Amino acid sequence: MVAELTKGKTLYDTDYNLWVLDMAAKLKRQEFSALDLENLIEEIEDLGRRDKRKLESLLMKLIEHLLILQYWQAEKYKNRGHWEREIFNYRKQINRLLADSPSLNNYLNNKFHSCYLDGKKMASKHSQLPLNTFPEAPITTLEDLLDEDWLPE
Repeated sequence: MVAELTKGKTLYDTDYNLWVLDMAAKLKRQEFSALDLENLIEEIEDLGRRDKRKLESLLMKLIEHLLILQYWQAEKYKNRGHWEREIFNYRKQINRLLADSPSLNNYLNNKFHSCYLDGKKMASKHSQLPLNTFPEAPITTLEDLLDEDWLPE
C-alpha cells in the first residue's frame, strides 16, 4: 500500500483507518523503511494523552454523580438508581484503564483535586444547586471514590 497519494495527500490524511491497517501490516512484515514515521510517532505519543484525558473526564463525571447523589435531595428518590448505575459505570471504566496502565495511577492522584473541583462545578450545573452547596475539599479519598462498594451517606 502506498502512503503517498495524489496532490500531496497521504493515506493518513485521507483514510485514517486504512493508514492504521497499513502501518500495522508493515510493522508485522518488518518493513521499517516504508513506515510513515512522522505520523506514527505522533499517534503513539497521543495514545498516552488520550488515556489521560479519558481518565480525567471519567473521574469528573464520577465525582459529579457522587455529589448529586449525596446533595441533591429533591431528586434523590426519583434518580438514585440512575445515578448509582452511572457511578458504577464510571468506576468500571476508570478501574479498567488503570488495570491496563497502572502507571496512570500517579497521574490520576495528581489530577484528583482539579478533577474534584471540575466535578463539583458539573454537579452544580446539573442540579442547579449553588456551587457552595458542595464541599470545597473532596468528599473522600480517591481510593474510596474508585471502590465499587463505597457510596456517600
